[in-house]
Amino acid sequence: MLLPRRARCGWQVRLRDSRRVPVMRTLHCVTAAQPTLQIDNERVRVTEWRFAPGAETGPHRHEMDYVVVPLYNGTLRIETTGGVTEAELRCGVSYTRSAGVEHNVVNSNSFEFAFIEIELK
Repeated sequence: MLLPRRARCGWQVRLRDSRRVPVMRTLHCVTAAQPTLQIDNERVRVTEWRFAPGAETGPHRHEMDYVVVPLYNGTLRIETTGGVTEAELRCGVSYTRSAGVEHNVVNSNSFEFAFIEIELK
């Protein structure tokens, strides 16, 4: 998994109409979620992810099956090529996903959010 930098910046273009004529170009910076690697051995990789309000992981693909254990109650926005969903998470209520998942995870709360991610090797 690619670990994000503290902030990512890029140009965001607002278009005039369907002809895609730019009317304004602004620099858009995003705060990256902060990973803390806790365990990395031959069986698992355990990472704590902390998100300031609005922080995101950046688009990434999971190479391993994984389990997520939320540390707070809250909502995360999940952005995929298929669209955007809001995931309601509850402290201590785990869920699992298979390898191959591609997404960007964004903290849509007005407070810090965190979870533990356990990747199975």
